[in-house]
Amino acid sequence: MADVFRALDDETRRLVLDELAARDGQTLFEICSVLATRHGKGMTRQAISQHLAVLEDAGLVVTEKRGRSKFHYFDPAPLSAITDRWPTRAAIERNDP
Repeated sequence: MADVFRALDDETRRLVLDELAARDGQTLFEICSVLATRHGKGMTRQAISQHLAVLEDAGLVVTEKRGRSKFHYFDPAPLSAITDRWPTRAAIERNDP
């Protein structure tokens, strides 16, 4: 779970996840473009690639290679470990007899 918190502790990585949640299956070039145009993040492809690697290591991004292109997809499953650890009061009350 620590790697998920580390991955989420950076604004750029959160923006990448926001963009992948809005439109999954983007290439590195597409992610770089949208970060620059929508968010004013003029970063190198290498810098964005390093952010994607952190997200992938945390399990928040999965990739698929097709030909020479690599597509990135948001996987929210690791976030459930966080919400399961600290359930809301309503969730606790629903499980009470």
